[in-house]
Amino acid sequence: ARHGAINVSSGRTLLRSTLPTMADFFKGSGYRTGIFGKWHLGDNYPYRPNDRGFEETLWFPSSHINSVPDVWDNDYFNDTYMHNGKRTAFQGYCTDVFFENAMAWMRRCADNNEPFFAYIPTNAPHGPFWAPAGDLEATLALIADARAKLPKKIHRNLPAYLAMIRNIDTNMGRLERFLQERGLRDNTIVIFVTDNGSTYAHSYYPAGMRGRKTQLWEGGHRVPCFVRWPNGKLGKPRDIAGLTQTQDLLPTLIDLCQLKTTGATEFDGISLGPLFRSEAAHAPKDRMLVINYSRMPGRRKAPSPDSPSIMRREGAAVLYQHWRLLEGKSLYNLDDDPLQTTNVITKYPEVAARLRAHLDRWWDDVKEIANEPQAVIIGHEAENPSMLTACEWLDVFVDQQRQIRGRTLRNSYWTLDVARGGDYEFELRRWPREAKAAISAALPATKYTAGESRKGTALPIASARIKIQDFEKTKTVNAKDHSVTFEVTLEAGRTHLQTWFNDKNGKPICGAYYVYVRRK
Repeated sequence: ARHGAINVSSGRTLLRSTLPTMADFFKGSGYRTGIFGKWHLGDNYPYRPNDRGFEETLWFPSSHINSVPDVWDNDYFNDTYMHNGKRTAFQGYCTDVFFENAMAWMRRCADNNEPFFAYIPTNAPHGPFWAPAGDLEATLALIADARAKLPKKIHRNLPAYLAMIRNIDTNMGRLERFLQERGLRDNTIVIFVTDNGSTYAHSYYPAGMRGRKTQLWEGGHRVPCFVRWPNGKLGKPRDIAGLTQTQDLLPTLIDLCQLKTTGATEFDGISLGPLFRSEAAHAPKDRMLVINYSRMPGRRKAPSPDSPSIMRREGAAVLYQHWRLLEGKSLYNLDDDPLQTTNVITKYPEVAARLRAHLDRWWDDVKEIANEPQAVIIGHEAENPSMLTACEWLDVFVDQQRQIRGRTLRNSYWTLDVARGGDYEFELRRWPREAKAAISAALPATKYTAGESRKGTALPIASARIKIQDFEKTKTVNAKDHSVTFEVTLEAGRTHLQTWFNDKNGKPICGAYYVYVRRK
């Protein structure tokens, strides 16, 4: 809520550009910084990893490989990623590529006696569920007996999902051997953490929790977090109970690594360093935490003031010791009811009141900025030309290439900031350039290495329209046109861009899913 990335899409993923990142802190303290994998905090300037403190960058945009801004038809195998500012082809399975390149980079840093911060966020096991054949075969053999007892949907997708996890496990083993062989293991802090609750666990192994990814139940947000530093005097290996949160990781690393900060730096988390060093097994017992995020706008075809993607106070969970207050209406006692089946809010009104009061204080602190859209900057020397995609349409969800192929007919607008006034070129497309297809065309189905895409749908697009600042114009679209280009003179400053593809009667069909912008 404070840093701006409150959703996984819908124009609300952008990390507020004025805030320093973990990479900024490490870089400012003399560390080399590198990212290898998923970057889900903005695909354009000033939100890209190379804008946010990372020196070595090997990444793909948005939420997953095969997302709308990703290279068209990337399928996890022999894909093209962004490498230090350029689209570059790599050989191999995605997770293998990220770990291999991360280890090669760490080796170079170690050879130069340079401390390093490596961030390796995998796309796996996010969908689409495409796994290497060897991992899939091994997984199928392991779960053969149990698989037949599972619901049909789980029966279909679970093997590939688990095979993707198996591949991550293998790469973690490779990383462990690398650190040992290079003599880096003892003085390297390794943190392994997942980003949200499971996609499938509630159906086949809920681990004693209710809920899944995107839900406020314990199974939606309680995740594993392993921290290891043999030379760090962190005490014996142990489980730590109590409430800790992702926001604790940065102040903890600043503490453990003695990173430089400014006196004005404030954090929502706390350092867990004192907890580790004291060999305690419980986090501070007086902590209250809030979990809140905007919800997916689902099938909404256009933005609206009541979109679920707008964060609201009522969408929160408040955590305190063994108590969980969900959406202000349900109270659960995990000590007596770990599966959160019995609402005890009428039995413990004083507990509910205390948690609501904490939520009110938290919301009062963030409500003015939580839903403030962040603007992509166009026409800046750091990124000119730039590619805008529908995944940054405000409060509308379009972030899967299969949506572009199908009939996901939606529209919204981009929040932009024009870096410099002058002449601009806007190239409107339904398909990205590399797809090499006409605006109205139906693309054939594509056979992927471990799956396939659906056939693209033809659309009766007859004209294209654009509106930005005081410029608004419509042009005819011919059957063979791959794009429609508009020349616009813009003033510097904050603005909005919206586009339309219309039928022969001028009725809107959808927006331009891709717009290439160039300051001339």
